[in-house]
Amino acid sequence: MTVPATSRAGGPGGSSSRASSPTVGRALAALATVRDPELDEPITALGFVTSCTVSADGDARVRLRLPTYFCAPNFAFLMVADAHDAVSAVAGVRSTEVVLEDHFASEAINGGVAARAGFVTTFDGEAVSELHELRANFLRKAVLAGTDQVCRPLLAAGTSRSALLAMTLGEVPPSAALDRLRQRRADLGLPAEPGAPLLIDPVTGARITEDAAPLHLRRARSTRISIEANSSICRGMLRHRYDSAGLGQAPEEERGAQ
Repeated sequence: MTVPATSRAGGPGGSSSRASSPTVGRALAALATVRDPELDEPITALGFVTSCTVSADGDARVRLRLPTYFCAPNFAFLMVADAHDAVSAVAGVRSTEVVLEDHFASEAINGGVAARAGFVTTFDGEAVSELHELRANFLRKAVLAGTDQVCRPLLAAGTSRSALLAMTLGEVPPSAALDRLRQRRADLGLPAEPGAPLLIDPVTGARITEDAAPLHLRRARSTRISIEANSSICRGMLRHRYDSAGLGQAPEEERGAQ
């Protein structure tokens, strides 16, 4: 019998401690690439990862939690499935089990992901399609929100709307927001190279015209505000539900959970 290397929220080896082994560290880094599809933030930073263990034989076990018992099952399924794929790809991991706890559809989701059954088969008679379009829709919202995050500082610094329309991604000052926007665009197959226009339609990838620019920028701003508000609500509900921080949870959220 092998003793697993462990990281667990709220205790030794938890979110403020180093992982117990290189493989656990790599598994946690992989989990940090998994995002809540609606909030467009890593499940680690949001506090959704309760524990992560990897045995000496390479058997990984991950426990996830969500802000409420009734979080949408399609969102939950995406996160559990993405976490399973991410950890399974880690060097040194032989097998992966991801368990969503304290959720009304936990049994169905955990079983479906373990069997690689897909969303429709997992929720047979209830789901009518897989979640590819849902994921794409949320990525489009992330592109809009990211557009506002990049454009707001430029407008505040005096850049005109006409200048924004003419600007390419390569002409925007480097920033984490720009990197994030380019990645989300690339995830959707939209133009993300330095010569691509800054303002594009998140569905077609076409350059935004001058007439459409005011509405496009308003939509970008409202989308960002909506995502940030939902993120704040979810963080608050998670703190109310659990009194311990998750693995890799953002420091300000970690303090709020203590």
